[in-house]
Amino acid sequence: MGHLSLGHFLVLGAALFCISLAGIVINRKNIIILLMSIELMLLSVNINFVAFSRELGDAAGQVFVFFILTVAAAEAAIGLAILVTLFRNRRSINVAEIDSLKG
Repeated sequence: MGHLSLGHFLVLGAALFCISLAGIVINRKNIIILLMSIELMLLSVNINFVAFSRELGDAAGQVFVFFILTVAAAEAAIGLAILVTLFRNRRSINVAEIDSLKG
């Protein structure tokens, strides 16, 4: 097997980013799929950071990935907590039905 170059990683990151962008554009009803698409978008950016870090021989990109993963984990936890609360109150997770947030 050959050596994986920077281009291979960039193509993979671009493909994952396009899939996540398509998930956001095509599906505008289900909040869970929207959150998954945002997480996939962050992971595709992380692949690019690691690829450039590997190519340049600098660990700064890999350290930055840890910060992004921390923010993504917090975002997922808070997003799912809000989603569970909205489902308990509204009995639906459709974006169109959650357009008003009244106290």
